[in-house]
Amino acid sequence: MGEEQKAITSQTWAITLFTIAVFMSGLDNGIISTALTTISDSFHVSPSWGAWSVTIYTFGIAISVPIIGKLSDQYGRKRLFLTEITLFGIGSLLVALSPNFTFLLLSRFIQAIGGGGIFVIGTSYILATLPKEKQGKVLGIFGGMHGLSAVIGPNLGAVILQLTGKWQWMFLINIPIVIFLIVFGYIKIQETKSTQAGRLDIIGSILLGAGILAIMFGLTNIESELSVWPYLVLGTILFILLIRYEKYIEQKGNEPIIPTSLLKSQLFRITLFIGLLSGGFLAGIIFIPAYVQQVLQVPVEQAGYWLTPMALASGIGAGLGGVLTDKIGARQTLIIAGVIGLTGFVSFPIWVSGFISYLIASVFAGIGLGFLLGAPLNVLVGESAGQANKGTAIGTLSLVRQIGLTLFPTLYAGLLTKAYIRLEHVLETSYSGKLQLSDVGTENYSLLIEQVEQLIDPHLKSEILATISRTLELGFSSMFMVAACLAFITIFIGIYLTRKNV
Repeated sequence: MGEEQKAITSQTWAITLFTIAVFMSGLDNGIISTALTTISDSFHVSPSWGAWSVTIYTFGIAISVPIIGKLSDQYGRKRLFLTEITLFGIGSLLVALSPNFTFLLLSRFIQAIGGGGIFVIGTSYILATLPKEKQGKVLGIFGGMHGLSAVIGPNLGAVILQLTGKWQWMFLINIPIVIFLIVFGYIKIQETKSTQAGRLDIIGSILLGAGILAIMFGLTNIESELSVWPYLVLGTILFILLIRYEKYIEQKGNEPIIPTSLLKSQLFRITLFIGLLSGGFLAGIIFIPAYVQQVLQVPVEQAGYWLTPMALASGIGAGLGGVLTDKIGARQTLIIAGVIGLTGFVSFPIWVSGFISYLIASVFAGIGLGFLLGAPLNVLVGESAGQANKGTAIGTLSLVRQIGLTLFPTLYAGLLTKAYIRLEHVLETSYSGKLQLSDVGTENYSLLIEQVEQLIDPHLKSEILATISRTLELGFSSMFMVAACLAFITIFIGIYLTRKNV
């Protein structure tokens, strides 16, 4: 009885530590969204490059998940968990100490390699140690941590900015949590390994990472067509090579990153495509604080709070999506998700002008997002793969969603950069004698606003602020319309699946 009690205590500690770690790693992209404008300004980079502080993190997670999962099976989940947490802590410290933007990106990548494996190690541990009747509940808690981090992240970021005035503290707060996890993880977690650990698909991982990076570089240079197409073509070629290579190694009996045998199912392919689009939905949230700051002109330390309605609505939407999926089916729920999301995202460019209209639009967008991120896609992907491959199929869906979450912020930031280029032209044409644009540049939003605020003439000040808001709104409107198009495609696919009974 003593040994049994010891095992239960060890499992309780492990679940608690994994849950804290999953929450911490999920928090990191939510918390940085509040400071995206501030970080871009502090390193004097454009929005399209500033967004790389987010996308390099999601990129690192996308390529690390399949690798870390295999390594933890081979070398032990406790050992890899401690390694991952240590990397995350080192990356967090280096981000806070970054002397330039390149150093920050490298540090964020280190942080992502550490954070990316935490969820998959925790999931693997639960599946290996808990009886089946208890696995769903714990995995549900892990999933809930991501939703909770989406709500708390931007708000916590806003609090930290308000109290300290420095974005660096958003990353320094990770350090004591990391130390706690390392100490108690070493003492309390028992080592487990898989007796049937598969081989690591190194070439597939390299092709996947190179393909994502190529497309990211292309989308970053979206304002210049000559710079876009070579990267997009290269990325497409690399993804084609990836699929062909994955098919080859699967035929040899090895484990690929992307199971090409499942791609024979039309429903599986369509579900993965919607998963990619859902990453684009989620990516739109990252820029909401910047929209609130630059278009609605809310102070930076308060902008993060404005994301709360959408985040809470997405949590409600996830629950409603599960209920509707059980009652009317996943396909019909997809249609409803698309309609609600389309209503929300279209409302931003054509209707939002203040807090009330913003609140209504963000709640619609959040509920639609929650529907899409919840049960419908998991049900469809499980249905398409069958019970034997359900875990692999859900893992692939998660990977594809992560790819969408990596690529779409780069696209959105490119659209915002085009708006900044337009703003520079407008200000130089209309107010060249009033503002010293050569000193600050229009892409450094904080310094630009600071210079406008120093103007003595209140009428001129109000006029320039309105011009800035109106011009940048065009970039954000393009972003919201892209998200609305994703919602429309989701509606179309839902109707197709329902009518064709796919």
